[in-house]
This record gives sequence, structure tokens and C-alpha cells, in this order.
Amino acid sequence: MQSAVARFLTVGFLALVLVATPVAFWIRAEAERHALMNARDMTQRLADNVVGPLITRELLARDPVALERLDRRLAPWLANGNVTRIKVWDEQGRVVYSDAESLIGRDFEQEEWARLLLDGGPATATLESQTGEENEFEDGSGELVEVYVRSTSQTGDPMIFETYSSGEAVRREQYAVLMGMIPPTLLSLAVLQLAQLIPAVRLARRIQDHQGTRTALLRCAIEASDQERRQIASELHDEVIQDLSGLAYALESEERRGPPSMGPVFTNARTMLQNDVRLLRAMTTELYPPDLEELGLKASLMRLETPLVERGIAFLVEIPDELVLDRDQTVLVYRVAREALVNATRHSSAQSVEIRIRQSSQRTEITVSDDGVGFDTDEARPEGHFGLRILGDTIRQAGGSLDITSTLGVGTCVTAAFGGTAPGVRRARRRPARSPSQGAARLPAT
Repeated sequence: MQSAVARFLTVGFLALVLVATPVAFWIRAEAERHALMNARDMTQRLADNVVGPLITRELLARDPVALERLDRRLAPWLANGNVTRIKVWDEQGRVVYSDAESLIGRDFEQEEWARLLLDGGPATATLESQTGEENEFEDGSGELVEVYVRSTSQTGDPMIFETYSSGEAVRREQYAVLMGMIPPTLLSLAVLQLAQLIPAVRLARRIQDHQGTRTALLRCAIEASDQERRQIASELHDEVIQDLSGLAYALESEERRGPPSMGPVFTNARTMLQNDVRLLRAMTTELYPPDLEELGLKASLMRLETPLVERGIAFLVEIPDELVLDRDQTVLVYRVAREALVNATRHSSAQSVEIRIRQSSQRTEITVSDDGVGFDTDEARPEGHFGLRILGDTIRQAGGSLDITSTLGVGTCVTAAFGGTAPGVRRARRRPARSPSQGAARLPAT
């Protein structure tokens, strides 16, 4: 559960960063917009209340007295650093006033935005470096706030009032707003994260309890299945097999003492009984698995070789040197191998069967493959073959997966995978002598 909570906090922190980053940029942009609006409003007031009334016919005629009067009126604004440059344009694009005397009387091409502003369009304020033809005094000054507003001269003619001011004031306001908004924003997001932590911990505990209950139920199901198999195997061995063995001995005795004409009948009956006893004993071995804890997984898997040897099938087991599995996983691995080998032995007509177990940091995989006749996976599965089907349900309940693939004439591969860890691999190969050909039948999808 601690790892789940740690992952939740990590994801929450990443979400906090992802949310806070665009919010910070948004606040910064809003602060810049607010500062530019203030600069625009201040420039508009300066144009309407200070400069406009002093744009007289004498000033438009470049009268020195009128120019000096406006210079004195604007001197305080230029001295305190609020404004670094002032220009006044007429409708023809001529500079009628500037604190830089050399610009007065110069004509510049009128751009579209200027015509729109003179026609009553909105004032503009931007923060950027100035590199235009009319900015010879501002070039190289870095970022400047450039404001254009519309005003009216004393004669009633529309004018464009332009000011430049340092961009540092805007940046300072941005920083102040950002530092004022970011802490409460981060605090709010952090409180939200902590508020979600409590239900997240409760949910993690519920999931953990649910997983524990599911694991316990799975263990009970496996133990109940093993107990049922032991009981069936015990009843077969202690009752049915013993009775059939006794009957076989009785038939053998009757065969010797009975009339010669009945000899073949007794012989056939005794042979059938002996074959049935052998088959039942093999079924008992399949039903009653070895003690995995005592023998170990590999030794238990190698005990499954006997039916293969009898049919002349080569057997290969590849297993990690240090296989890390809990008891339930060990039982599942053994059952996958046993069920797959039973089907390969009875139905595949295979010449070899291989068991490979692989284990990585978080995954254990067992693959049982044969080179038999295979089958068509698209066809309906025959009724009565429930071994691997039931086992697949059990493995999926344990959080794993079971896949069966087959190709006609190539063979069949059964693969089960679930959690686990371990390194290293070694091989154990046994190749019994081939016996005469066995009956061929395709491997059904069990």
C-alpha cells in the first residue's frame, strides 16, 4: 500500500507542476496586459489633459515659444522616468512635436494602424524592442512600452500621441503579480492534493484487502481442487483398482482351471482388465500430484516424463537456476505443464515436447510446445476437454493469462504468464528411444 500511496503522491506532484506551469504563464500574460492597459490609460490622460490643449496653431507652425511652453509642461513627466520619449503626429504622418527636437517636422509613411486610430480606432500599447525608421533614438534601448492614443489639438484636428517608457516597470509589475498569485495557487492545489490523499489511502486499503481476500479464495480453491483430486485418486486406488486387480487374478485362475474352450474368453477378459487397471493407475498418478514442496518444481516436472517415454516422445525441460515462485504459483506452473503434457501425449502424435520457463523482474512465463499434428483454432472445441479451460479461469483469477496457439501440421503451444522474478537458465534433456508409431489424433482445445 505504501508504494501505491507513493505513486499517488508522485502523480499528484506531477499534476501540480503541469497545472501550475500554464497558470504561471497565464498570470504573467495577464499581468503584462494589465500593465499595458495602465500605460495606455495614463498616456490617454496625458494626451487629453496636458498635450492636447497646447497643440495650437503656433505650435503647428513650429513657433519656438509654443514649443518651449510644451517642453516645460512635459518636463516633469520626462524627469521622473515615467516617460522616456514623446511624439505627436498629425494626419499626414508629420511629427509636429517631440522631446527630441531633430524629429520635429520630419515626415514618415502613415501605416494602416495609424489611419485606423485617427478614424476612431482603439489605442494600442505594446512591449517590444524598437527598430523602426522613426525609432532612431529608441534603437538599442531594449524592451520599451510603446503607446499610441488619439487626441485632438486646440484647433480640433485629430492627432496621434505616442509615448515610450521603460519595459522594466512592466516586468516589475509582472513579477509582483506573479509572486502574489503563485503562492496561494500552489497552496490551494496542495490542499486539494492532501484532501484527495485520505480517500486515496482508504481506497488503496480496500483494494489491498480485496486482493488479499481474492488471493485467499484462490488458495482455498486450489487446495480444495487438490483435496478433491487426492480423494478421487485414493478411492480409485483403494477400491476400484484393488477390486479390478483381484478380478484379474480370479480370471487368470479360472483360465487355468476352466475348460479349454473358455480359455480365449478368459484371456481376453483378463487382458482388458489389466489394461484398464494400468490406465486407472496412470489416471491416479495424474490426479494426485507429487509433493511440490518436498520434491521441488523441476523434479516434479521430470516425473511427468513417464507417459512420454512409453510413447517414445522426446522431452526437454528448460528452467531457471533460481526460480522465485510462491506456493500458489508453483502449483499453477505444475498444473499448466501437466495438463498440456496430458493433451500432447494423448492427442498430438508429437515426436518431442518442450517445457520452457522464463522469469523477469515482474513476470513468470511457462511455455509447453509440441511438434504434433496441431488443430484448427477456429473450429468448435470438442466437448469434455475441460482441463486447460478450467485452469485458464484459475490463472486469470490469479491475475495471469493463458494462451493456446496451434497450427495444423506444425504443433501446439500453451503459454501461461503471471507475476514473479529470478535470473539464470539451465537445460535438462532426455531423449528416450522411439517406440512404434502410436495412434494419431489432433490435440483438442482443452
